[in-house]
Amino acid sequence: MIDIHAHILPGVDDGPQTLTESMELIEQAVKEGITDIITTSHADNPHYDVSKIEVLEKIELLNAEMRKNNLSMNIHPGQEIRIGQSTIERLTNGELLTLADSKYVLIELPTGGIPAYTIQIIQGILNLDKVPIIAHPERNRAIAEKPSRLLKLINHGALAQITAGSLAGHFGRNIQKQSLELVDANLVHTYGSDVHNAKTRPFLFDAGLRYLEKHKRLDAVDIFLENNARIVENIEVIILEPKELQKSKWWKIFA
Repeated sequence: MIDIHAHILPGVDDGPQTLTESMELIEQAVKEGITDIITTSHADNPHYDVSKIEVLEKIELLNAEMRKNNLSMNIHPGQEIRIGQSTIERLTNGELLTLADSKYVLIELPTGGIPAYTIQIIQGILNLDKVPIIAHPERNRAIAEKPSRLLKLINHGALAQITAGSLAGHFGRNIQKQSLELVDANLVHTYGSDVHNAKTRPFLFDAGLRYLEKHKRLDAVDIFLENNARIVENIEVIILEPKELQKSKWWKIFA
């Protein structure tokens, strides 16, 4: 299994702060059956802007430590890119990383809303023959208030990534329900842990999949895992036609 969204590099953002903590996360991932991790340190975030060079250096550090500890895990480079006015320029110049050197780009919206230039950024990424993937839309306030906003972004060519912890209930029952509704509406296409640490933001990769299985969304499980693999292989992902969105009370959790 492949995790396409993870903060496991030591001392670069709000993920693990030490190499020891990073290794604990990798050990946890091995126990959950994860074989590949795309590291997605924050880039162009108001609090963190981890450079491409830092990512590649830290991956080498992890690989060396794994060899010393006889651990087997494939670590791929990537970044979680907060969209902004310089996003397209930095992608064009090669300053920012795609996921596992593929055409897929993990982008992050501000938690509180969707900037007016978001569609422009999506189109700009597509013009570079790359595909934007919106990270954890289920935790975006504007999408929670009006989920058709996510549909609009997808209709403009974006994909979306659901978070394991959201489905597992880590962020509360309302976000868990919201996440399942996005799955049912075919508005999310890939699956990631968004792990940050072993205690308060663990992988929960298997727990999220079990939640889907428990609620008989077996097709979603298969598609998410297949699409994660396709991202690493840099081939086209499976995209199902979006379904009609049901009326929801999600907005009340933000009232």
